[in-house]
Amino acid sequence: MEYLNGVVERITYYNEDSGYTVIKLRSRGYYDLVTAVGNMAAVNVGAIVSLRGMWKVDSKYGKQFIVDSYEEKLPASVAGIEKYLGSGLIKGIGPVNAKRIVKVFGKDTIDIIEEEPDRLMEVPGIGPKRIEMIKKAWEEQREVKNIMLFLQSHGVSTSHGAKIYKTYGNESLNVVKENPYRLADDIWGIGFRTADTIAQKLGFDPQSVQRCRSGILYILNQLSNEGHCFATRDQLIMETKKTLDLEEAKIQESIDTMVEDGSLIQDQEALYLPPFFHSEVGVARRIREIVSTPTSLDIDGIDKIIRSIEERDRIKYDQVQKEAIKRAASSKFMVLTGGPGTGKTFTILGIIRVFERIGAKIYLAAPTGRAAKRMEESTGREAKTIHRMLEYKPPQGYMRNVENNPLECDVLIIDETSMVDIILMYNLLKAVRDETIVILVGDVDQLPSVGAGNVLSDIIASGMVDVVKLTRIFRQAQNSAIITNAHRINKGIFPALKGGKKRDFFFIRREDPEEIVEEIRSLCQSRLPNYYKVDPIDDIQVLCPMQRGETGAVNMNRILQEALNKESRFIRYGGTTFKVGDKVMQVRNNYDKNVFNGDIGRISGIDLENKIVNIDFDGTIVEYDSSELDEIMLAYAVTVHKSQGSEYKIVVAPFTTQHFMMLQRNLLYTCITRARNVFVMVGTEKAVGIAVGNNKIVKRNTMLDRRLKDPQPI
Repeated sequence: MEYLNGVVERITYYNEDSGYTVIKLRSRGYYDLVTAVGNMAAVNVGAIVSLRGMWKVDSKYGKQFIVDSYEEKLPASVAGIEKYLGSGLIKGIGPVNAKRIVKVFGKDTIDIIEEEPDRLMEVPGIGPKRIEMIKKAWEEQREVKNIMLFLQSHGVSTSHGAKIYKTYGNESLNVVKENPYRLADDIWGIGFRTADTIAQKLGFDPQSVQRCRSGILYILNQLSNEGHCFATRDQLIMETKKTLDLEEAKIQESIDTMVEDGSLIQDQEALYLPPFFHSEVGVARRIREIVSTPTSLDIDGIDKIIRSIEERDRIKYDQVQKEAIKRAASSKFMVLTGGPGTGKTFTILGIIRVFERIGAKIYLAAPTGRAAKRMEESTGREAKTIHRMLEYKPPQGYMRNVENNPLECDVLIIDETSMVDIILMYNLLKAVRDETIVILVGDVDQLPSVGAGNVLSDIIASGMVDVVKLTRIFRQAQNSAIITNAHRINKGIFPALKGGKKRDFFFIRREDPEEIVEEIRSLCQSRLPNYYKVDPIDDIQVLCPMQRGETGAVNMNRILQEALNKESRFIRYGGTTFKVGDKVMQVRNNYDKNVFNGDIGRISGIDLENKIVNIDFDGTIVEYDSSELDEIMLAYAVTVHKSQGSEYKIVVAPFTTQHFMMLQRNLLYTCITRARNVFVMVGTEKAVGIAVGNNKIVKRNTMLDRRLKDPQPI
């Protein structure tokens, strides 16, 4: 082993997940800056480091020092202290304030901040509020560094140090040492596998009850992420055995104990996490209660009302649309479904007009902000997200879920219902009065919800509510190759790859992944914006079947960010560089910020001194601390699953056999129907053929349809 000492001049790369870091070091005896690479997650610019490792000549990057271990010391020189403080390490101290502070205190600066921080009042431009911020940040970075060094010493990724500290504060190290499995339960972004790695490194017994219990919860949560509401006992035992390498008897014992203490709920052979059981049972109960309660509305002479609306508005409903409007007026709970171009929006407007004519109070809602906005634009009436309508306010939860505070409407219409999972549907129906007429609208052939359940399909399959399916493609829609191809795909027929009368569907044949990536970059950067006069970031969306791979969303985001955003202001989080102007997507529901999974925004500002990123979500600026950036991802390219409920002027999609695992009919159908004006596919006919021919839909573990059919009270 060799040793290298020096001052950290800059950090050129840092991977939040692995702690892998590339630094440039100024070291005595070397004229140029030295490159050092390795796990150095807690190192900071300006620090003096002593590195232990070995030299290596990389064919691409040249001579590098490969770090095995390191020690960091605080800088001793005035210049080093200024660089250290100005690196963004401490919230409240940027390059300007670092210069001011060092000018006043010189070599004593670090001691002053550590022992007499109130003396910072002596620095021009620094007041009490900023001093409190600096005190808090200094304490936090010190504790976070302790956590990171502790994790690193046990061979564990240091990426979660800040989150652990944010959750447990100064008790962080005690919690990690006493029961690391708590991390998986308490902190979003830290899963069981991370907690288990920490536990094993700390010497926890692999046969412990804590590990088995935490592993069972992890597996059920993983299954819920795949859409399942429950696991069968055999399935849960098999998955737990495979994941944890435990004896079946111990797993059986843990399951029985968890059922006894209420951590799991057993219904015959099905094992549920409590929220999914209560939601599934609750949705079935609420639908039956709503169906069995008469409406308070007086709806007589429906045919006459429809005729008068047609005459007044100079419109004509066809027979199926009239039937849908009549069924809506006579039902208590109805589903309206149909593919693109079948007149769903026109029919919804007809239903709204009828209910408005008799003075009914109507609420419109959708699961996402973008879907609600589309509903508002197409109907000319106010539409809200379901969360906003239910007035979700953490930590209290949904404010409209009690009997004395229901939604004050006579008619509730929910669009894009295929996106609604079982838990959200239960919270929605809890807030609905028994007398209210409920109309669910959605395309049942699209991908199911990201969350657990198959709500719309199960409700239709139960036969317990009225269902109207629109199938006729209207003449104007028949000119669109987007719409006609979507219906062809849905029937298992290979799409026509030439653009049709409207020239709105294009197929570019490319087989090599590198060529596909370059073609998409060119389309998004210049060809499509120049031809259609659209904004390349706001109006064009790349949709990928998968996240990974050369033509996956992760790599396409990197390519498109480089091509479309030349902004120099940036902040790094994990392996991602976020720039001002970037298109980003929220990837989890954050009720404190009122931003939800799938919402798309643009980064409007980055404050490096205070480590704050501002994101504009449709005119609302939302503030993110740098430690919260794992909640967002670049969104120049997103997966088809993430695009549900959204519509874009232009969609560009790579379709290649590289995506073999995800080539399914409903995925291709959903992808095409996200495009409003133009759809461009880049790839191979073989990949399209595989997707069209693959109609094997993975069955989700749900029992909602059975519970709806069950005549016994729940």
